[in-house]
Amino acid sequence: MAQKGVQLDRETFSCSICLDLMKDPVTTFCGHSYCMDCIKSHWDGEDCKKIYSCPECRKTFTPRPVLLKNTMLADLVEELRKTGFQAAPADHCYAGPEDVACDVCTGRKLKAHKSCLVCLASFCEKHLQPHYDAAPLKKHKLVEPSKNLQEKICSRHDEVMKIFCRTDQQCICYLCSVDEHKGHDTVSAAAERTERQKKLQGSRQNIQQRIQEREKDVKLLKREVEAINRSAHKVGKDSRKIFTKLICLIEKRRSDVEQQVRSQQDTEMSRVKELQEKLEQEITELKRKDAELEKISYTEDHNQFLHNYPSLSALSQSTSRIHICPRRYFVDVKAAVSEVRILQEVLREKWAKVPLAVTEVDVSLPQPEPKTRADFLKYSHEITLDPNTANTRLLLSKGNRKATLMSEDQSYSRHPDRFTKNLQVLSKESLTGRCYWEVEWRGRGDYVAVAYKNISRKGDLNECGFGQNDKSWALDCDKCGYTFWYNNLKTPISGPESSRIGVYLDHSAGILSFYSVSETMTLLHRVQTTFTQPLYAGLRFFSIRDTAELCKLK
Repeated sequence: MAQKGVQLDRETFSCSICLDLMKDPVTTFCGHSYCMDCIKSHWDGEDCKKIYSCPECRKTFTPRPVLLKNTMLADLVEELRKTGFQAAPADHCYAGPEDVACDVCTGRKLKAHKSCLVCLASFCEKHLQPHYDAAPLKKHKLVEPSKNLQEKICSRHDEVMKIFCRTDQQCICYLCSVDEHKGHDTVSAAAERTERQKKLQGSRQNIQQRIQEREKDVKLLKREVEAINRSAHKVGKDSRKIFTKLICLIEKRRSDVEQQVRSQQDTEMSRVKELQEKLEQEITELKRKDAELEKISYTEDHNQFLHNYPSLSALSQSTSRIHICPRRYFVDVKAAVSEVRILQEVLREKWAKVPLAVTEVDVSLPQPEPKTRADFLKYSHEITLDPNTANTRLLLSKGNRKATLMSEDQSYSRHPDRFTKNLQVLSKESLTGRCYWEVEWRGRGDYVAVAYKNISRKGDLNECGFGQNDKSWALDCDKCGYTFWYNNLKTPISGPESSRIGVYLDHSAGILSFYSVSETMTLLHRVQTTFTQPLYAGLRFFSIRDTAELCKLK
């Protein structure tokens, strides 16, 4: 209980401006007490307005009150001071260089707890209390402490900027709206915030959708990587098996050939050695006979010569002559082995085809969409209108870049590609890859479109009209705004009015975007789909003398 009593004293005898024990306490006519120096300093700041207010309850006084020291309250505070009581807050409550300071505190300022968008001031917890207690202040808009409150004040009229000028795209005060912004399209800042908040939510949904799509793409790519790795591992394993078997077969055939050659070599060598021995024996026998005959030939006695000659044994039959072709040895084996070298050429030929036989991985990462007009112009595409597709009431300019809707038919020849009922025309060039072009329109309104070439040229609106079927996409541009059409479904679009429309196409990614082009580019509508055919630029008209031109881009 004693502790509660001390707490009551702290709240009762502390100055709500400096939050310390009051020094020379004074009491205002509304009953609130402050340090004399604190309240004087506070009112000094209000001298220019000649209206003086109580910091607690905001009650105003005119003229400036003359305050006298509250003697009884001063005595009580002095008694508390003698007990050693200090009401100053801890250091961590004071505002540092990076903090938002309380605008009411004098001397060393405390950290602001909230900022008021009506008072355009920031308050610590103590000075914020009237906003919770006083009925008029409860309606004020409190936000987190902000250093930029002065940015909400008009520099010309010193008034709060509560109005938004859509014409000049800036916040203004009510005096600006009847002065230099008179006649402009103005709404309350809150209303503009509400509308833009809706667009922001739409943008966030679009971003979140794209995040989900990209996450799905990443998962697909991860599965693709796993499939590539599995396929490469299997092919590598199978290839190793095939080449291992081939190497084993070649090694076995090499071993068989070497063994066959050695066997044939041994056989031939044995036969040759046997024949060589026979020849050497025959030579020895012949030499012996030759020596005997030579001896008899030297006998001088005729009778003795005739006696010895018949006693010579007859010569044995001579071995047949040998015909040798030394370079023909193993010719058949060599020829057979040489045939195997054909495998080398086969491997070379087939190996060259192996990389071509590997299926390429069809993976295309989406390219980031250009951000600035300079980025878009990198993909600018020269487009002209095809006279063979133009409705007979469309007059094409020289060069076939501009079309004008006329009241009478033009002298066109018959052609199967011509639109007969719908007042529209297609480009001559097909559009694939990444393309960008711009259309300048004049009049009550035109359609800027893309379509497949096989869109019907005859029949009712749903068959032929741009945006009325699943073969065309169209943006309806007129003075009242924009509408996107696809398959006879319309989508209202808000955006800055412009007579020039930019069209960006990323055919492979399935992206089609329409932009309002002025000093800046504003996205009006984006389509994410899958295009199955090349696209052609299209123009569609409704009112006589309306024109549309495919701009030349540098």
